[in-house]
Amino acid sequence: MKKIVSFFILSLIVVSINAQNVVRISGSDVKEYNPMIFGQFIEHHHRQIYGGLFDPGNPLSDEDGFRKDVLEALKEIKVPIVRWPGGCFVSSYHWFDGVGPNRISVFDKSWQVEDPNTFGTDEYIKWCRKVGCEPYICTNAGTGSMEEMSDWVEYCNLNVGKWGKQRIANGYPEPYNVKYWSVGNENYGNWELGAKTIQEWGPFVRESSKLMRSVSNKIKLLAAANFDPNWNISLLNNAGYLLDYISVHGYYGKGNDPYIVSMMATEIPEHQIQDVISLLNSNGYGNGKMKIAFDEWNLRYWYHPGHADYRNGFDIPARDSNDISRTYTMADAIFTACFLNSCIRHCDIVDMACFSPVVNTRGAICTSKDGILRRTTFYTFKMYTNILEKYYVPTTVQSDKLIHNSKSVSLIDVILTSNIDKSHLVYSVVNKDPENDAVVELVDLGTAKKVKAITLRGRCATDYNDFGDEHVVPEEVTLNVKDGRATIPAHSVTFIEIGK
Repeated sequence: MKKIVSFFILSLIVVSINAQNVVRISGSDVKEYNPMIFGQFIEHHHRQIYGGLFDPGNPLSDEDGFRKDVLEALKEIKVPIVRWPGGCFVSSYHWFDGVGPNRISVFDKSWQVEDPNTFGTDEYIKWCRKVGCEPYICTNAGTGSMEEMSDWVEYCNLNVGKWGKQRIANGYPEPYNVKYWSVGNENYGNWELGAKTIQEWGPFVRESSKLMRSVSNKIKLLAAANFDPNWNISLLNNAGYLLDYISVHGYYGKGNDPYIVSMMATEIPEHQIQDVISLLNSNGYGNGKMKIAFDEWNLRYWYHPGHADYRNGFDIPARDSNDISRTYTMADAIFTACFLNSCIRHCDIVDMACFSPVVNTRGAICTSKDGILRRTTFYTFKMYTNILEKYYVPTTVQSDKLIHNSKSVSLIDVILTSNIDKSHLVYSVVNKDPENDAVVELVDLGTAKKVKAITLRGRCATDYNDFGDEHVVPEEVTLNVKDGRATIPAHSVTFIEIGK
């Protein structure tokens, strides 16, 4: 991106015309955030794996059956880590059916379809290597056993033992050295196969973790948590000393929610993060002793009617409606920016986040047999992973309110990042207003009349990308400046660089 202003900025203020929107640098220290907050998630659900990232026989796929256009798109957004294989899928998944030359096709009890098991551990690791990301494996803590989990670690990370030698026999002589492992997925929920009670979960995680660490003490362990203090306290009391992270999930709206309703959800993730931090602090795991992995999140719930309705069954064809392009508007792009901002503001504790999912369903990328579509959320990720500096500069924010019925949220959401010596600043300003521009005053902008920026916006708040019409993309713009105040477009995510 072009240089914008060639001097060091000592202070930053964002204000509206009536001086209600204010962002101030609140200290001289900077914090390095972990790029893993830009992570992704993929599950064996509908077209995410088969017909999504893995499509053998398609002319767009490589020799291993991986879609080359998907791989290149993931490299565009510098994906750092991908969680797999679920999700609800994993709670009835037995990994050993999906390795070796003779794959065993199974009936997926979680999603009530047949899975051919042609995409298993070896394919996942090979795919991660091509993407250039860390693998993160979520284990079966539903119908699986503790030993089955530790055997999976052996298969991936050792050259000895039954399973370590089996990987070598399968043609993979070098250990995969998978670092990140989760005990379970949403095992607190009645929708999860093999769900556990509060009393069961902590001891189960403890004994599972002991077995997994007995195989490899270098792994990083996570375990399924939520926003129920009773669940989390029991987990910490029983197994906290063995864990590096607790795993939390969040989905905040339906596919047909209007733009303004989606905006009312933009502050919920930060409140949830603050609640978990408070719980960690009060139970002996504060000050970074345990990190948070928000390893499934999205604005919109997946649409899968009938899920957990075991008497009446699932409506499987209805899952196609998750891929209706007009669903994914500037609301999704803006919510994504606000979520990432929340993680960056709490980067001393929030160390990982995985957008759910990355391909198809509610993904940032949608595939057809002939190509891919980059949804609005894709471009939010592209801006964050390619433009931001690596350190967060703490700020305090005062903002006008965006009001809908009895709810309100801050009109603007701002983060400021820098290099280590603060000679180069990059900040993101999110303007949630569907129609009205916001006014931003940069105190040290001087007498400039114009300022260059990169902005993601639509022709209207409900604008979206579609196959053959991918027009909601970041663009370099010139923002008008008057008396040090720059105008930020409505319903936009705007990045401005200063210095360097």
